Amino acid sequence: MQLPNRIKSPSLLQKIQWIFDPMGYMESSAQQYPDLFTGEVVGFGNTLVFVSHPQAMQQILTSQRSKFAADGKLNQILQPILGEYSLIMLGGAPHKRRRQLLMPSFHGDRMRAYGHLFDDIAAKVFSQLSIGQTFQARTATQEISLQVISQVLLGLHEGERCEQLMQLIVSMLDVFDSPLTSSFLLLPFLQQDLGAKSPWGGFVRRRQQVNELLHAEIVERRQKLDPDRIDILSLLMDATDEAGQPMTDEELRDEIKTLMFGGYETAATAMAWALYWIHRKPEVKEKLLQELDTLGDSPDPMTIFRLPYLTAICNETLRIYPIVMLTLPTLVQEPVDILGYSLEPGTVAVGSIYLMHQREDLYPQPKEFRPERFLERQFTPYEFMPFGGVRRCIGEAMAIFEMKVVLAKILSTYELALVEQRPVRPQRRGVTLAPTSGIKLVITGRRQRQKSPMTTATTPTPLVGR
Repeated sequence: MQLPNRIKSPSLLQKIQWIFDPMGYMESSAQQYPDLFTGEVVGFGNTLVFVSHPQAMQQILTSQRSKFAADGKLNQILQPILGEYSLIMLGGAPHKRRRQLLMPSFHGDRMRAYGHLFDDIAAKVFSQLSIGQTFQARTATQEISLQVISQVLLGLHEGERCEQLMQLIVSMLDVFDSPLTSSFLLLPFLQQDLGAKSPWGGFVRRRQQVNELLHAEIVERRQKLDPDRIDILSLLMDATDEAGQPMTDEELRDEIKTLMFGGYETAATAMAWALYWIHRKPEVKEKLLQELDTLGDSPDPMTIFRLPYLTAICNETLRIYPIVMLTLPTLVQEPVDILGYSLEPGTVAVGSIYLMHQREDLYPQPKEFRPERFLERQFTPYEFMPFGGVRRCIGEAMAIFEMKVVLAKILSTYELALVEQRPVRPQRRGVTLAPTSGIKLVITGRRQRQKSPMTTATTPTPLVGR
């Protein structure tokens, strides 16, 4: 099969670089072929066509199904974590049906009710830190994400099952906490159960424990239905399709796992990066604090959500180092032309979110953290896409809401400073990008709201893709 713009370095070297330095791999490839290239990698198939031009991105994500198919079978790299019944593993009509079942749980009044929980959880986690204490930003945001998962997703506030689940979530994903250990996810031949003390063997046993605990919770919840519960698990248990059919226990279990693992990784990492950039850029911090000071002492979470400069900071955080590097892959179904190149049936194409967000023609000086770019123009969903394409994360709105409310709570309450001024770079963590260190911060004091009027008000820019 003739594929366009093949990277000429040996296949093995490409694979090694893709595992250990995916950003470097994509950047060096884009220097040769800026808009589209074919690479030999591991994970979503050995040979992938990477696209990063907005027109090409739109084409592979929205073309009619006869040309491109979002086949769940291409996402098998995620099956060990999410399970075979996860939305991400589905394609065609089953995917559409499941998405319609899930969407109502993440919109409207239900989302508003979660805002106060985000605020309370952030306050509780940071109240356990003391003035002058150095802490890892990502450790703190991981704890916040875990409690959000426990309370908002599962409706569990305490108890042995709750504690076990939260510990297991952390230990399962920590198996893939570096490029080296991520190889167990990217290279299926390494997935050998050599006993409980082996990396994959330990992962498999912890995964089984998670499955058993979630199954027990679902069975117990079905036996004692409570119509007043607003946690997402309870809402999903009540959801039915057009034929009146609910999800099975196995489907519920895997959807909850998808939301648990996806929400934990993306939210914790995004909030840690935001804290890093806000404290690395004093002018950004000052503008944000001026904006937050206009809210009063007990702001409504929805008012926080609509703040323009806070929105711009969150968008720029998700642009400069997107947690998810690629869109989910699509399979070419019939001959198609993209940017003047012909792709034959059987070709697998992905959108490189990272390269898209680094395009000089879209984002001048893309290595610079500059939130103002999101106040100066509105980007299309094919120019800014931190949560993927047409099959983007189902919990996107909740993740952004959590990020904004938590950041507002922390920064309104505490004075923080970076312990080290050296730049922090991302590294591979499974299929995501996370800080190479946990980002060390220190609490220097409690903050008093300034009552001076804000002088940097700007027109709100809606979050693209919401």
